[in-house]
Amino acid sequence: MTTGVRRRMGVEERRQQLIGVALELFSRRSPDEVSIDEIASAAGISRPLVYHYFPGKLSLYEAALQRASDDLAARFVEPHEGPLGARLLRVMRRYFDFVDEHGPGFSALMRGGPAVGSSTTNALVDFVRQAAYVQILSHLGVTDPPARLELVVRSWISLAESTALIWLDGRRIPREELEPQLVNDFAALAAVSAAYDEEMATLLRGIVKDEPADGPFALLAGRLIALAS
Repeated sequence: MTTGVRRRMGVEERRQQLIGVALELFSRRSPDEVSIDEIASAAGISRPLVYHYFPGKLSLYEAALQRASDDLAARFVEPHEGPLGARLLRVMRRYFDFVDEHGPGFSALMRGGPAVGSSTTNALVDFVRQAAYVQILSHLGVTDPPARLELVVRSWISLAESTALIWLDGRRIPREELEPQLVNDFAALAAVSAAYDEEMATLLRGIVKDEPADGPFALLAGRLIALAS
């Protein structure tokens, strides 16, 4: 008869385990409410051993945010197939999947949490925003965006962030309505900009001509026409 022996983890494997445990706890509650003792207990190790791998809760918190930011940035990666409206809708669904699953962690990442003012935290937020920006431009087929297009894309990314944060405070609007609304918000921002700039108007025409009649952009146009009449 043999007795099971707990396998000893290597240094990097243990670090990744602790990051995963911390991220799971931070996803359920505010990082301010999670203690090192709780992280150690969830990982099945002692408190001193946690400090062997991380000098303090802040460093573990930032490592967890790094993993979360990598995951969130990856949600904007989408194959360049089909109309833009459908692509953006899939992106928003994955984005809200993350927000739904990691509410407190998402809030901590975007608002700073216990690491307010931390250059590391600020850099992680900027990384997510820049990754989203680059992905959206790639879907538009633009490498050197004019000023108005940059304004539209960056404004839309900020709008998605603020919408998600407000939604987390009570979830009063179904996310199934917010996701297509945000896609329509992108179209609306682009349309307003196109009214002032011919370059943006040309870009918008290229987007709209590939949109199906039942796509989110076309549905928005139909609703606006109905309201006007």
